[in-house]
Amino acid sequence: QVQLVESGGGLVQPGGSLRLSCAASGSIFSVNAMGWYRQAPGKLRDLVAALAGGDIATYTDSVKGRFTISRDSGKNTVDLQMDSLKPEDTAVYFCHIRALRPGSARYSDYWGQGTQVTVSQ
Repeated sequence: QVQLVESGGGLVQPGGSLRLSCAASGSIFSVNAMGWYRQAPGKLRDLVAALAGGDIATYTDSVKGRFTISRDSGKNTVDLQMDSLKPEDTAVYFCHIRALRPGSARYSDYWGQGTQVTVSQ
């Protein structure tokens, strides 16, 4: 099985920074996408940032210029550096990967358990 473990969430004041980290473990042959999503209370889970297709980064408009996604392919880890945080960034953040397991014919999606990020005075 594939497991994702997230760390780095917490409480921060507006304008502050946090760094989220996610490590994937288990039987993984290949990863073709890694990213972060978030879900605020009463809202759907939305893409925040992702790396795919040769490490091409995609960001939702509201975080462009403030968040930076990076990965270590050799370790199957993905980080999200979040700067200039705003109260509207408050949400549960979920790590995501699309991975191919040995012996499998297709890629599958895997999710972390989520980590809370709260931006407040």
